[in-house]
Amino acid sequence: QVQLVESGGGLVQTGGSLRLSCVASGIMFNGNDMGWHRQAPGKQRELVAGIVSIGLKNYAESVKGRFTISKDNAKNTAYLQMNNLKPEDTAVYYCHVGDSSRDYWGQGTQVTVSS
Repeated sequence: QVQLVESGGGLVQTGGSLRLSCVASGIMFNGNDMGWHRQAPGKQRELVAGIVSIGLKNYAESVKGRFTISKDNAKNTAYLQMNNLKPEDTAVYYCHVGDSSRDYWGQGTQVTVSS
């Protein structure tokens, strides 16, 4: 049974920082593609940052230079360090892992950035 559990969301002021965590069970980050996605009110869900199985990272243009994705394969935990947060970063952030057969999603964690 696959489970992804995000944590670390909350309310911060503009310019603040948060670190999101995603702990996986039933599936390993190692060897699979994973990423952080977000969905803001009135907008489509978008990929914020990802790590493909080979280890390459990619970021949405809007977060480059501010967000950093990482993972600890031994702990089967992924992270999203978010710095210099802006109100437009306000969204529900989801952890995602994909294997050869299907996609798995966490329940999401709310990030709210006040101005």
